[in-house]
Amino acid sequence: MKYDVIIIGAGPGGIFSAYELTKKNPNLKIAVFESGHSLEKRHCPIDGDKIKKCINCKHCSIMSGFGGAGAFSDGKYNITNSFGGTLHEHIGKKKALELMKYVDDINMQYGGEGTKLYSTSESKFKKLCIQNKLTLLDASVRHLGTDINFIVLKNIYNELEKKVDFFFDTPVESVSINDGVYSIKTESDEYECTYCIISVGRSGSKWMETVCKELDIGTKSNRVDIGVRVELPAVVFSHLTDELYESKIVYRTEKFEDSVRTFCMNPNGIVVNENTNGIVTVNGHSYEDKKLHTDNTNFALLVSKHFSEPFEDSNGYAESIARLSNMLGGGVMIQRFGDLTRGRRSNAKRIEECTVTPTLTATPGDLSLVLPKRILDGIIEMIYALDKIAPGTANDDTLLYGVEVKFYNMEVDIDEHLSTKYKGLYVIGDGSGITHSLSHASASGVFVARDILENV
Repeated sequence: MKYDVIIIGAGPGGIFSAYELTKKNPNLKIAVFESGHSLEKRHCPIDGDKIKKCINCKHCSIMSGFGGAGAFSDGKYNITNSFGGTLHEHIGKKKALELMKYVDDINMQYGGEGTKLYSTSESKFKKLCIQNKLTLLDASVRHLGTDINFIVLKNIYNELEKKVDFFFDTPVESVSINDGVYSIKTESDEYECTYCIISVGRSGSKWMETVCKELDIGTKSNRVDIGVRVELPAVVFSHLTDELYESKIVYRTEKFEDSVRTFCMNPNGIVVNENTNGIVTVNGHSYEDKKLHTDNTNFALLVSKHFSEPFEDSNGYAESIARLSNMLGGGVMIQRFGDLTRGRRSNAKRIEECTVTPTLTATPGDLSLVLPKRILDGIIEMIYALDKIAPGTANDDTLLYGVEVKFYNMEVDIDEHLSTKYKGLYVIGDGSGITHSLSHASASGVFVARDILENV
């Protein structure tokens, strides 16, 4: 079968590419291939009752399917160039922000109206952070919530399914080019197109590396983020979350001068499992509907590691740490901060007596047996630093889940059009290694769609 455009991956980048193409040129024949399930079939089997831990589904419904890994996230769209990727280095800061705002407008049209847009602009907490050797990054944050985010995705899908051929549960095996025509092979069929957009997300990082090797597309090693997810009473951070919702706070450690940052803050949210290439790690969600709120807030503390020659496999390094955690804990591990600082393992009794009720069933253990000392020392330093602006962060009963890992694809060699050296072959979203957020990935999708429309 022949198409004008084939999109590989139905995450934010792929969705917004398809949306922009169909809006501006309804005559284009477009197909979207996705290894995971359609939106209504995405369901994690963990129910907390019969199934309490990850059972390693063939395709993780949290990580893949329509909406990508962001479908069951807390739906935070950070409109900023300060973090979330380096898209602006390719297309310019002004254009990047313009496209992120355009994506926000679309989300509002498709069910996000009424949700709040938070901003760190002129926040009093900037001064408080600076006084305590912390840095609060600038951003506008649209919080949809996991529930409203799902509604927005469903409404956009309902619009697209009339105009686009979707192939769910259909992993693409290879991409090849012959005389300017791209061939997309699946297990059972082969399809051709003039333009190909690859938007496979973080879960497709290994596949993306294989494609780049086969097509001789240049790549370079990216960073990896390793750390824990912190869970504590929501009131501890309420003065920050009520005004900012999510605060991206960076701390440079005194001991090693490493950068530690908060990430994915979920006020009144829950901690969840996620499965990447068979490795169980931890993440967090939150809801807009107050009926679904918990008494806890959770956020990640991540240490970024960059590797230089001769070692290049940053994801492999992080995978080995995550696998060790899975080996010791049978999945995600949990530990009280007080136990960690005292050098002892948390056990079921200490977790049961904890004043903070865990929102995820995890195995009590000792994170110091998993995380490298340098990373763990940085996390402990950061917790004490945060305690100065949010007293109670360093309480003994603060819970730490491990490990949390943000895998980034090798950074693919793409130009100012987000195109590879092959005309018509684009790589976008988190699979490109240049975007690390919902807003940046979505904006990259709109950008390449417009580039294709100009050529068409």
